[in-house]
Amino acid sequence: PQVCWLTPEQTAGKQKPYMYTQGQAVLNRSFFPCFDTPSVKCTYSATVKVPEGFTAVMSATSWEKQKDNTFVFKMSHPIPSYLIALAVGDIVSADVGPRSRVWAEPCLIEAAKKEYDGVIEEFLAVGEKLFGPYVWGRYDILFMPPSFPFGGMENPCLTFVTPCLLAGDRSLVDVVIHEISHSWFGNLVTNATWGEFWLNEGFTMYAQRRISTEVYGLAYTCLEAATGRALLRQHMDNTGENHPLNKLRVVIEPGFSLFPGVNPDDTYNETPYEKGYCFVSYLAHLVGDQSKFDAFLQAYVNQFKFQSITADDALGFFLEYFPELKEKGVDSIPGFEFDRWLNTPGWPPYLPDLSPGEQLMKPADELAKLWAANGLNMEAIEAVDIAAWRTYQLVYFLDQILQKSPLPEGNVERLSKMYPKISKAQNAELQLRWCQIVLKNDLEAEYSKVKDFLHSQGKQKYTLPLYRAMWGGSASARALAMETFSATAPQLHVNVQNYIKKILGLKVAE
Repeated sequence: PQVCWLTPEQTAGKQKPYMYTQGQAVLNRSFFPCFDTPSVKCTYSATVKVPEGFTAVMSATSWEKQKDNTFVFKMSHPIPSYLIALAVGDIVSADVGPRSRVWAEPCLIEAAKKEYDGVIEEFLAVGEKLFGPYVWGRYDILFMPPSFPFGGMENPCLTFVTPCLLAGDRSLVDVVIHEISHSWFGNLVTNATWGEFWLNEGFTMYAQRRISTEVYGLAYTCLEAATGRALLRQHMDNTGENHPLNKLRVVIEPGFSLFPGVNPDDTYNETPYEKGYCFVSYLAHLVGDQSKFDAFLQAYVNQFKFQSITADDALGFFLEYFPELKEKGVDSIPGFEFDRWLNTPGWPPYLPDLSPGEQLMKPADELAKLWAANGLNMEAIEAVDIAAWRTYQLVYFLDQILQKSPLPEGNVERLSKMYPKISKAQNAELQLRWCQIVLKNDLEAEYSKVKDFLHSQGKQKYTLPLYRAMWGGSASARALAMETFSATAPQLHVNVQNYIKKILGLKVAE
């Protein structure tokens, strides 16, 4: 299940096959013999021979091409087995910074270079200022074929990302800040078990938002965090707050022959990311001084680098680092006990203040209200200039429109004409939401946009919500779902195919 073989149809160039591996959480055991647990770290080397006309790349600190199309890789720092990754295909590279290059199929390389030139170094430099030295040497990005089912995978030295990030106007470059933040949190300091995945993701979300605040300012970061909180709310409403997976410390039962255990992959949801972020923000709130908390994060990385740790290790170190907080007993304040954070499912007891984002949210809220009205006040609508709005402000606006949908008859058509920046966007985050609005309002005239978007990419986060929306919609929406799936199934990752089959009530092959 770890090694994904793509036919030429599943690539961007459609000429040559492609292969890549995806190790997280426990799939690398099917790729090579290993202790497939994040609690064990090791260095590795690999020799990979590929056919003429293909290139191999790995998550390694050094590599060289030898004769006979043989590539030799070395990772000189100890890493957990899930971070060992290999890709082979028709791939080329271009430099975009002093220690970064982009890799992609030849047909995507120009777009990748244009989008990321100079960008990565800026994010890396801010990360180093906040969290200490970047130890991995290079930070390269591999733009995967469109069928890659994830947004990004933080393989050290070589992050794998979806080509959906190539919006053409740099409007999604900040998505890689998350993967860059893993260079310290996750890759350098790693959760010892998948039951405490929040140690990787909660700290990374916090680090990502610290970098984003330095680069883009607090208002924008709060707006981005508000969209994250909305996703957590949606997730908890769907599963029920008291679902055992809505704890930060998840119990993953091992399996044996009669009773299969819990696959760590099945525990993956918004909770470790966004509730984890809230817990790290709560720790910062207890400290009460941003620069002191930044200094703690550097000390934390330094203390535990190249190790795998538990939540008890992390929280124990926090209390030792701030003895005055330990003395005050901050780990057992009623309602905010560390134990409650870790072991009780449900909504976070503490939410960071996102009010600085309101200066960006308020205009978006007001505009959405105008568009949801029965009689459209075009004068008021035209008075709002959305030309300067950045991605998350537009995303937030579209989320509000989606919540208010279906809108009164004719409103969505007018909105579509008024804002081609939205309805004709190449930015995947905007495309996803526009497609959801089209389906929720059953706007058949724009079904082709839903179809085109699903033909252009196979990212799970975009694909599944649209199939759910089509299947929950009108007869023509359901017909669109069946037609689109039968046309695109061969270019989708097998897991994504199976998830869609479940939504559409089709038989899933064992």
